[in-house]
Amino acid sequence: MTPELLHPGELTLAQLRRLCGAERIPVRIDPSSRAAIRASAEQVRRATEGDAPVYGVNTGFGKLATQRIAREDLALLQLKLLRSHAVGVGEPLHERVVRLILLLKATSLARGYSGVREEVIDGLVAMHNHGVLPVIPCQGSVGASGDLAPLAHLSLPLIGEGEAWFEGERLPAAQALERAGLKPLQLGAKEGLALINGTQVSTALAIDALLTADRIFEAAVITGAITLDAARGSDAPFDPRIHAVRGQPGQIDCASAYRALAVGSAIRKSHLEDDDRVQDPYCLRCQPQVMGACLDQMRYAAQVLVREANAVTDNPLVFAAPGSSPGQAPGDMLSGGNFHAEPVALVADALAVAIAEIGAISERRVAMLVDTVVSRLPPFLTAEPGLNSGFMIVHVTAAALASENKSMAHPASVDSLPTSANQEDHVSMATFAARRLRPMLENTAHIVAIELLAAAQGIEFLRPLQSAPALEGVLRLVRSVSPAMPADRSLARDIAAVHHLVCSGDIGHATETRIPELHALRLA
Repeated sequence: MTPELLHPGELTLAQLRRLCGAERIPVRIDPSSRAAIRASAEQVRRATEGDAPVYGVNTGFGKLATQRIAREDLALLQLKLLRSHAVGVGEPLHERVVRLILLLKATSLARGYSGVREEVIDGLVAMHNHGVLPVIPCQGSVGASGDLAPLAHLSLPLIGEGEAWFEGERLPAAQALERAGLKPLQLGAKEGLALINGTQVSTALAIDALLTADRIFEAAVITGAITLDAARGSDAPFDPRIHAVRGQPGQIDCASAYRALAVGSAIRKSHLEDDDRVQDPYCLRCQPQVMGACLDQMRYAAQVLVREANAVTDNPLVFAAPGSSPGQAPGDMLSGGNFHAEPVALVADALAVAIAEIGAISERRVAMLVDTVVSRLPPFLTAEPGLNSGFMIVHVTAAALASENKSMAHPASVDSLPTSANQEDHVSMATFAARRLRPMLENTAHIVAIELLAAAQGIEFLRPLQSAPALEGVLRLVRSVSPAMPADRSLARDIAAVHHLVCSGDIGHATETRIPELHALRLA
């Protein structure tokens, strides 16, 4: 496979989606970045020969920044840094996320503001391309100063320490490198610090969640349209004039998608004149408002996370003089706080709320479908209630998952515990904020799957009438993995099968015709 060219500072969401996929894509760094990398490394080399204190180059770290390090110990300082900071706990991060972390770290260093040699960046890329994936425990970062512990675990295999996955085996890193035909590096001044100081773990976790969230969001919109038909709801609330006068872009786009999905529904046509309900429940009527607000949050999160994926977030930063080379005046090495992951924490919290809301309104539609008074369908969607419980307890499962999400949606960013003897006295908690998104997405995908099964069951009671052609394509897909349920049976496997369809994006692909209005909801 031809390696994909990565331009440091110019990664796009579409490119990140490709790189975060199930299959590993080999990459290479744009050669034009090499000059800046060399210039910043040269400036660090000069700093090691001078007497001025430079944080992380010839000083200790954190509260120990006032401790000067002897010149002959500068390389040892970086080695000890990696070893001392590799103290993560918990289950290893998923391979997909580790691959993305490697690439985000490599491209950030390749911007030429970190003072590392080309060999360090090439080593990260080589580990990615050869499938040597560091074992990174998922817990242990507070999101400032950067994702220290997890990035230390990421970096140890570069020097032949720690653990790594290779060809499905968890191995000592030295053994994994040897099998892959790679050699460990010896770090120079500042290189260990540049490797562990940054927001790449938090950012990768949040991007991974975002790229799953938009598929679940699309499935939830489609499922809501099917539920609207099953409940014989009104399409008046989706009139474009309603949404135009409010002006919220996500709401306008979602309303347009709902209208497009409903085109050609014989079910809708059958009750246009005899429907005596003035207004539908909010879970039907307010779908554009709720889902549109979630879409706006996801779009904003995508902007912030793409910026962060391209950012330089270590410390100190090296601003080499233009055309810097031996003999020229040096540039500046500035200590700052780009490692503070507050931007990631805040958008991860916003995503958590949006994910919880997508599931919450979906659960309300399930509750509406099983309530015969509101849906005007048989109680609990079964023809013989009493003898059969139908979807009674299926709804309970959806309610349990929605409740879990509400607890997990509590913002992580409002918490802060001082660390490093109060030197690092305000932290972002971005890593947890991003890490908790994946289980929330799993919960929401299960809720949407349950709603889709319930909506499909509701449509069965309206046959032989047909829903909209686009929605009938989705219903056929559902029925290919879950037959109609005239009498009680366990739906556990059905839920699992439809959950897979929701997460994979197959629900969106099942619409018979390509619907531009639906495509407009996707992030990339």
